[in-house]
Amino acid sequence: MKTVVRSDKKVVTLDIEGSLVIIGEKINPTGRKKMAEALQAGNLDYVRNLAVEQVKAGADVLDVNVGVAGMDDVALMREIVKLVASCVDVPLCLDSPNPKALEAGLAVVPGKPLVNSVSGEESRLTTILPLVKEHGAAVIGLVMDDDGIPATPEGRLKVAEKIVERAARMGIPVEDIVIDPLVMAVGSDSQAGRVTLRTIELVREKLGVNINLGASNVSFGLPDRLTVNMAFLALAMGAGATCAITDPMKLASLIRAADLLLGRDEYGMRYIRYFRQMQALLAAQETQTK
Repeated sequence: MKTVVRSDKKVVTLDIEGSLVIIGEKINPTGRKKMAEALQAGNLDYVRNLAVEQVKAGADVLDVNVGVAGMDDVALMREIVKLVASCVDVPLCLDSPNPKALEAGLAVVPGKPLVNSVSGEESRLTTILPLVKEHGAAVIGLVMDDDGIPATPEGRLKVAEKIVERAARMGIPVEDIVIDPLVMAVGSDSQAGRVTLRTIELVREKLGVNINLGASNVSFGLPDRLTVNMAFLALAMGAGATCAITDPMKLASLIRAADLLLGRDEYGMRYIRYFRQMQALLAAQETQTK
């Protein structure tokens, strides 16, 4: 199955048989003090530079989240979406728990974006799915409902099925639903990674939809988080994940290499191209510092 998102310049396809799509995570103030301060200060250059840097590092799509306490996230979403869309050519993923902020972003974003996110909670299904339908977007569905996050892969699959079914009732095609199996911290539950990996397998087997990960959650509270994130992301790709909201600066090389090893990169052309791009970028940076 293929999920298509696009900007006004570029089309990106999520494909269960294709390479992993990287959604750059850094335009998000949650846990990022500098980003929160930049948004509060109206420092648009910081946001612009971070958008450009992520795309240079390998991001195929950019996540845009502007949730800062005390700020008007509706107006800010509209402003930042316009800004980011003007300085990069990749599609955007609009990320907010506030339906009004999502609606504001959807009104100005070019092309066909991802919406992050809906869930199996009734309040989210009834507020987010109509926006997705109205604007012709694709949407990430989180496998949680009004009872919380199911403890078993089978329980999470049921929530995924509910989201797909409710979207279908509204006329949203199944290919526009991307399921997020939810990655929990292994530091507090040593089986959390296995549950997520099995959920990926079940969702792929039963629904055939594309699967997204917020991969960095797995390592929360642990030392050397990058190593844990890298290991989990490689395992998740092998299980069937097709896109990830992650840090392209740190993980794009791992993703390109894993795609190659999984047979998703014919003759290693994408891996080689990425390597050469990074070498050229490093050389340019060294020249600038001399």
